[in-house]
Amino acid sequence: MIKSKYVTIMLTGVKPKTSVYSIISKSSCDELGIVKWYAPWRQYCFFPTEEFGTIWARNCLKDVIAFIEELMDARTKEAKCA
Repeated sequence: MIKSKYVTIMLTGVKPKTSVYSIISKSSCDELGIVKWYAPWRQYCFFPTEEFGTIWARNCLKDVIAFIEELMDARTKEAKCA
C-alpha cells in the first residue's frame, strides 16, 4: 500500500471479489471519497464524497491514482493465477 503525505487509505469493506477503501484527508480527517470496484468499467474507481465538494492538488491525486493502479495490478495478477 502506498504511503501518502496527504491522505490515509483505510480498508472499509470486503466483498466476495473486491474491496472498498476510504480515502481520508490527513489535514482535516474528513472522508474525501471511496475507492471501489465499478463493474460497468471493470476497474477500481474513485467516488468522491457527495457531502461537500473537494479540491485536489496534483500530488494528492497522484497518490490516489497510484493506489488504484496497485489494486488493478494485484487484480490482474490474481486473474492470471486463477
